[in-house]
Amino acid sequence: MRISKNCTDANSLTTKTWSSLVMKQSKKGAVKSSGRFKVCALQSENSTINRIEQLLNLDVTPYTDKIIAEYIWIGGSGIDVRSKSRTISKPVEHPSELPKWNFDGSSTGQAPGEDSEVILYPQAIFKDPFRGGNNILVICDAYTPAGEPIPTNKRHRAAQIFSNQKVVAEVPWYGIEQEYTLLQTNVKWPLGWPVGGYPGPQGPYYCGAGADKSFGRDISDAHYKACLYAGINISGTNGEVMPGQWEFQVGPSVGIEAGDHIWCARYLLERITEQAGVVLSLDPKPIEGDWNGAGCHTNYSTKSMREEGGFEVIKKAILNLSLRHKEHISAYGEGNERRLTGKHETASINTFSWGVANRGCSIRVGRDTEKEGKGYLEDRRPASNMDPYIVTALLAETTLLWEPTLEAEALAAQKLSLKV
Repeated sequence: MRISKNCTDANSLTTKTWSSLVMKQSKKGAVKSSGRFKVCALQSENSTINRIEQLLNLDVTPYTDKIIAEYIWIGGSGIDVRSKSRTISKPVEHPSELPKWNFDGSSTGQAPGEDSEVILYPQAIFKDPFRGGNNILVICDAYTPAGEPIPTNKRHRAAQIFSNQKVVAEVPWYGIEQEYTLLQTNVKWPLGWPVGGYPGPQGPYYCGAGADKSFGRDISDAHYKACLYAGINISGTNGEVMPGQWEFQVGPSVGIEAGDHIWCARYLLERITEQAGVVLSLDPKPIEGDWNGAGCHTNYSTKSMREEGGFEVIKKAILNLSLRHKEHISAYGEGNERRLTGKHETASINTFSWGVANRGCSIRVGRDTEKEGKGYLEDRRPASNMDPYIVTALLAETTLLWEPTLEAEALAAQKLSLKV
């Protein structure tokens, strides 16, 4: 069979296509022509893709000082990320150098149609791993034209709490463990699962390796590198208990930075799964039944907790957290009641508990913290879809700014068997 030099090399064809073309050679006339046309069409398509990839990877730095800034904000659901691009005349180093911008809030569920303009305030800058060069990602929060934070702007309130001098003096650290589930595009069923069916029981998947245990490792690894490139304080990744589920950790981060880094990391993950043709889910219980849910465990410490005698400070913080359990649960993510059942390494949503090295408690304290008498606590209640601005700020507010009555504190200490 003769193939034009402009057509695809035969090696790039699948066995099925190649066999089909060979069979058509035994036929006459139009069929033979049709076979050759298919080879050429494939080459044309591949060439177009290659040209697009070359442009996507094009480094424009030697030719212009202008950069592309991708403005990112949280949409009307409180969990979706939105973004749009604009050209900036030169590279920038601080958000204050960037202009404010607006968007159509009626299209994101954040403003009425008759008064739809919402203003974006740049707050944090990260390097753009998709465009490279001096191009940047910009985390923004949203305000009305009059300068009032819109209801979905949770960063504004968090920034107020983290700027309080009592909080500043305690230098709050956060380490956030973001779990997520990868779903097949058309069926919205976990990656690696048989369509309409189930894999083997949980056990071999957590931190597992192998084609029958690990599904989506390339996405996790690509995200890891993208975060490092961007300047996100990512500290690790691992495969989770349910197959098709993964986790990445961000921290230790101080104050408002924790929320900025988690939101940017989520945006990168949305973009990477978009390119891979996989759906990202932050649902706290994506599959009902005997399968682990997805959380966003939040490790927390203050300066006083990290110093000598810090374990006593941690116990006082646990008392405060127990007294505001309902307030925290109501702010820890939608659908969390499906996850916090008392099973699958969770505590019951209705009961506050704490323990050393106990992953079935609301608050876990590590063995090292108990042994050394200082360290941190882990709040295991937040769902995977929680807003990190809300959770981090609420932890600081409850443990550093909120003061319970002595009577309430005494009753809580008795109930939790805590001597403070």
